[in-house]
Amino acid sequence: MNMKLFDEPSDPNVNLLPFDGEVYYYGKIFPQTESLELFRQLMTTISWQNDESFLYGKHYVTKRKVAWFAQQNASYTYSGKTHYAEIWDPFLLEIKQRVENYTKQSYNACLLNLYHSGEEGMGMHQDSEKELMAGGSIASLSFGAERKFVFKHLETKEKVELLLEDGSLLEMKGMTQSCWQHGLPVSKKILQPRINLTFRQMKWKG
Repeated sequence: MNMKLFDEPSDPNVNLLPFDGEVYYYGKIFPQTESLELFRQLMTTISWQNDESFLYGKHYVTKRKVAWFAQQNASYTYSGKTHYAEIWDPFLLEIKQRVENYTKQSYNACLLNLYHSGEEGMGMHQDSEKELMAGGSIASLSFGAERKFVFKHLETKEKVELLLEDGSLLEMKGMTQSCWQHGLPVSKKILQPRINLTFRQMKWKG
């Protein structure tokens, strides 16, 4: 059974997953004018780099670009590639504080993704890297183009789909990463860029 939540009002107290995990959608937490300004800042001030991965002995470079912020000398490994963090930018810390006020959680790292259009997406995957706190909260903040986001249960194959709006916040925690995959489907109809900030709880302090 597939659940599509495109037309349902957001309620941050309602778990969007039917079982084996917790996902909460807070809707738009930034007004449009502020969201536009933050999008502009992120586009122009972040040192975006093409993402790289090593799968089955092959080296891949994506069109999607990324940036990684945390404490000094912090590193994070996924898809066979180790990424070294930049030191927190002050305006990113302000965004982080806003997110923490909603989720009532604390985050010590942020992975940023830049999708130039709907032709760039993210395949189904789990955030299960060894540096992540098991069962911890991952807060996903979206700016720019609205995009469909999909969850798929590993065993039952049940899907939950929702639309991530400009300025909106999604939180994943509990058993979500161990029982569900998630992804951002490609759509050639979407011509505008999207920036995604994923605030994370890493095992190291800071």
